[in-house]
Amino acid sequence: MLDDMDVKILRILQIDCTRPVAEIGKEVGLSTTPCWRRVQKLEEAGIIQRRVAILDAQQVNAGVTVFVSIKTDQHSHAWLEKFHSAVADFPEVIEFYRMSGEVDYLLRVAVPDIAAYDAFYKRLISRVDIAKVSSAFAMEQIKYTTALPLQFAQLRHEPRAERTVA
Repeated sequence: MLDDMDVKILRILQIDCTRPVAEIGKEVGLSTTPCWRRVQKLEEAGIIQRRVAILDAQQVNAGVTVFVSIKTDQHSHAWLEKFHSAVADFPEVIEFYRMSGEVDYLLRVAVPDIAAYDAFYKRLISRVDIAKVSSAFAMEQIKYTTALPLQFAQLRHEPRAERTVA
């Protein structure tokens, strides 16, 4: 179960996971060793999945974001595995979701330009049958974060009857 101290540590790590443990501990009111133990437990529990560098998409020539909505009329297990495998092979696909509602799948694709997206699209449809594809190009990124909201983290383990709405 996460406590206030865990949440404080996670908040700091989501902003900058390269900060020294001693510095994080000082900020949250712990000495280095207990802070390090908490970070290790958060990693062991799978709450911290990995530590990464977040790159500037423009500077690595992947600044065009395309949201790709996919509808399919095939829902067999074999087709799903083939489709999932195909999508996993494309480094341009940086997010991939199975959806409810009108769209079956939503992909977020990062490419340098429309021509690169067109090449991606042609490779994708050559690998798997898709009923309908709709692409929307992001014109401007208004907000982007990898930091998850942590105000819900401690509610996760409380019994439902004890939860209160603020």
